[in-house]
Amino acid sequence: KVDRSGSYMARYIAKNVVAAGLAVECEVQIVYAIGEVHPIAVTLNTFDTGVVPDERLEAAIRGVFDCRPAAIIDRLKLRRPIYKDFSAYGHFGRTDLDPRWERTDRIEGLKEAVQGPD
Repeated sequence: KVDRSGSYMARYIAKNVVAAGLAVECEVQIVYAIGEVHPIAVTLNTFDTGVVPDERLEAAIRGVFDCRPAAIIDRLKLRRPIYKDFSAYGHFGRTDLDPRWERTDRIEGLKEAVQGPD
């Protein structure tokens, strides 16, 4: 289960980073270990397109996004019976079905986290 939900969350994070104007390209990797509640790593690569260093974006991501499996399920509403609709044409880029992982609703939180406290 965490393979799919983790992929959805990685996409959600990357889309929000790009939509916030913090990078032109963004790849997010989330690594889990069996029996661990929190991911053992959340890494980001902007392929040198970020407006701040990747390490700073990673810290912002850790502060804005809860990547625990249960939190992902809640945030992205993954308990809804939606998967049949995604069985054709894939799970990503499907704005016609309005999946939560395609939304860019954490832009302001990311921008604030990158700027840090005043």
